[in-house]
Amino acid sequence: MLPDSHTPQPGAITDVDGIEAGHFTDPRRPTGCTVVIARDGAVAGVDVRGAAPGTRETDLLAPGNLIERVHAVVLAGGSAWGLDAASGAMRWLEEQGVGLDVGVGRLPLVPAAVLFDLHVGNTMVRPDAAAGYAACAAATRQQPAEGNVGAGAGAVVGKMFGMPHAMKGGVGTAAVRVAGVTVGALIACNAVGDVVHPDTGLPLAGARTADGRALRNTRQALLRGEPPHPLLAGSNTTIGVIATDARLSKVQAQRLAVAGHDGLARSINPVHTMSDGDTLFALATGAHARHPGMMVLSTMAAEAVARATVRAVMAAQTLTTAEGLVLPGCRDLAERQQV
Repeated sequence: MLPDSHTPQPGAITDVDGIEAGHFTDPRRPTGCTVVIARDGAVAGVDVRGAAPGTRETDLLAPGNLIERVHAVVLAGGSAWGLDAASGAMRWLEEQGVGLDVGVGRLPLVPAAVLFDLHVGNTMVRPDAAAGYAACAAATRQQPAEGNVGAGAGAVVGKMFGMPHAMKGGVGTAAVRVAGVTVGALIACNAVGDVVHPDTGLPLAGARTADGRALRNTRQALLRGEPPHPLLAGSNTTIGVIATDARLSKVQAQRLAVAGHDGLARSINPVHTMSDGDTLFALATGAHARHPGMMVLSTMAAEAVARATVRAVMAAQTLTTAEGLVLPGCRDLAERQQV
């Protein structure tokens, strides 16, 4: 079941004042990185729910630690190798005069998270510092591209019963506006589970049946006793950034990241598994004095994350690798079912 014409307009994380976003997609194989930039700094938080995360500078964001503001967040493919992309983002931001004034210069603070896309194409090709630099150079206030780009270029969903039965994941973005305040999200979805419709729970993309023409419904398959394919720990992961123009404390930013995972739970099943490293960052630019309260902001964050996750697979296009692996996109599979 695909979202119909009544689905709200998705918007984008760049609808949030003070936020820019950019991608670098490596032409040599499907991989890349995505950057979300707050040039003036943003109060930041993070929440890691998956059991196999790949992250950088997340301890910096703990509410009890000193630094409040960061200047960008990098999301990348390439597993742990992809964390190097954050170094390139730091270099670009420093050249732009963006960062924490430490007296002898400006130090950009750039947390990062990665997903595992090494099973798609040549594993020797992965995001590096040059990729992070290029993503920053491409960043704008315009709505970022979605689907097979940036951190989602090599993303795959529905791997519970093996890669031959999986589908293409990707990057998606969405935004929600209430009482003059905007909350946006950008998600790179590489989940082991299915992406499901947030309102109905029915799968949109994920593990396919043996003939590859229909969705298996991973939740139901597991509950009726179908054994999962042996999974390499950490070979999945959904990562993303939530941003708002409301003024938040560091504690509140961390709670917004926590609430964002409710959106993942509504749009991915199963989620937060031992084989996923699901991680969400939250950024608050404080561009608007309005604050509708944390109850409303948390609801907005979960909604934006759920919509962005759906957008990630809805925008994904079918990928065929040189090795012969075919990963259909959501729309292509739906068209096959209608034939």
